[in-house]
Amino acid sequence: MSALMLKQEAIKTLKLSTPIILGELTQMSLGIINSAMVGSLHYKQLAASALVNSVLNIPYVLGIGMSMCISQTVATANGRGDKGKVAHYFYNGIVLMIITALAISLVLELIQPILFHLGQDKDVALLAGPYLRLMGFSVIPMLLFFALKQFTDGLELTKTAMVLSIASMPLNVLFDYTFIFGHFGFPRMELEGAGIGTLVTRTLVLIILTLIIFFHKRFKPFMQERKTQWYLSQNTFRELLHIGIPSGLQGILEVAAFAISGIMAGMFGAVELASHQIALQTAAFTFMVSMGLAQGASIRIGNAFGRKDWFQIGEIGKSTFITGLVYGCVCAILFVALRNYLPLFFNKEPEVVHMTSLLFIFAAIFQISDATQAIGVGLLRGLKDVKAPTAYMAVAYWALGIPIGWLLGFRFHWGVYGLWTGFVIGLSLVSILLNRRFNKLIRNRLN
Repeated sequence: MSALMLKQEAIKTLKLSTPIILGELTQMSLGIINSAMVGSLHYKQLAASALVNSVLNIPYVLGIGMSMCISQTVATANGRGDKGKVAHYFYNGIVLMIITALAISLVLELIQPILFHLGQDKDVALLAGPYLRLMGFSVIPMLLFFALKQFTDGLELTKTAMVLSIASMPLNVLFDYTFIFGHFGFPRMELEGAGIGTLVTRTLVLIILTLIIFFHKRFKPFMQERKTQWYLSQNTFRELLHIGIPSGLQGILEVAAFAISGIMAGMFGAVELASHQIALQTAAFTFMVSMGLAQGASIRIGNAFGRKDWFQIGEIGKSTFITGLVYGCVCAILFVALRNYLPLFFNKEPEVVHMTSLLFIFAAIFQISDATQAIGVGLLRGLKDVKAPTAYMAVAYWALGIPIGWLLGFRFHWGVYGLWTGFVIGLSLVSILLNRRFNKLIRNRLN
């Protein structure tokens, strides 16, 4: 494979991925803006937000992972030129995601009392309760938006959701400013205000994207198939779940590991939890680029897989891995260089700033592994290979990463730094396993 061919494939993947990346970064920016506004009130408000995020992230990521079954099945059907099948997957996928969103929201409502049994500061737990309820409600419009987004992405029409995501940022900032601090006649609601702002914003963008898909001419060829293709099928549900459940579990295995570490960080104290949240949220922001790149590669591979073009699949995979590797190295350098300045955006408490600056060094180390493991997951998902990666992630995070982090943090008294050492080990191992598997699958097909 020539360097020119790799470059061409990388450019094609970046072109498709850029709108996805911008959309993901926008969504993550909203979370960071929320944290910055809440953190300006008091570090305990920020710690409460971090606690809710730790609890929320597990079902949240399950839902997003489930939605990815829509883009993969739609991309494969679109690669074959089967518009009727695209419409069929869309309808069944949306119904599946409505059920998923309602179930997750109900679970979050029922588990609110758990906040008082996680060894957290009592003030933090009290602040977290109402915020968790509001964020639980907002999961419904958020997951349905993601379901519609996966449909447009699977058709390689990635700009649609990107524009809406970018437009949602000033809206969310306005609502947060209004409800958190109490402006334009509304009372000051602080952390609860952030939850209300998020709920309102997510509902509005869902309504707009729904109208676009149903009435815009770009989607008309697929919507015209609804009279014959919009019916529920047990076989289709089974196919969607075959991709969605392992994809959701993959997300859970990684995010739950970070969520559990957040709870453990809170056991060291509110300063440690706030510092952990700042460093982790910043690292998650840079990770969105890798995730968007992986999704773009996954969609391209899904289309090529529909045509059984294994040579192009190999080209897409190798070029995307190199792109992700370079990106991870750049992020690592920036994290080290800016480690003393980034914390100030969130909080100016000297203890929090100092601890966060040290955690950024750990975050820099795993930027490379985090980027390349995301690419590995996306490449394999494009081939509908989801079971083995799920097993790899279970071993890397839960048999090594979390136990080592706990051992170093509590037994060897490294504190929160021990937890982050576990991150580095788990991410590095899963990155190696995932990308080695993809390369092996391609070699077997081409030989």
